[in-house]
Amino acid sequence: MSYDAGNLFARILRQEIPNKTVYEDEHALAFHDIRPQAPVHALVIPKGRYVSADDFGAAATPEEITAFWRAVSRIGRDLGVDGDGYRLIANHGANSHQEVPHFHVHILGGRPLGPLLVRRD
Repeated sequence: MSYDAGNLFARILRQEIPNKTVYEDEHALAFHDIRPQAPVHALVIPKGRYVSADDFGAAATPEEITAFWRAVSRIGRDLGVDGDGYRLIANHGANSHQEVPHFHVHILGGRPLGPLLVRRD
């Protein structure tokens, strides 16, 4: 899958769409989700043009990868969910219901979240 420069997160990075930024550095931008699924729900996106976690892992530089994951950890602390715990979710492709074709991680916390998946037999 090729990168779509018109996707929502690319437009946010170009400041064409406003967001409620919680963190920004050279490699990552984090902002509050507009449809939060938990009391704390932030999205963390790399500033590079990566479609998915697979694309990011294969094509990003070691510096980008390290900076991104350090930002994710810092944001969890900054949002105050590190003590009780939080969930990280990164969807990849159609079967996971990835809605925006730009790699991103959801940070969810602020309450007990329950099981991630419900078993279906």
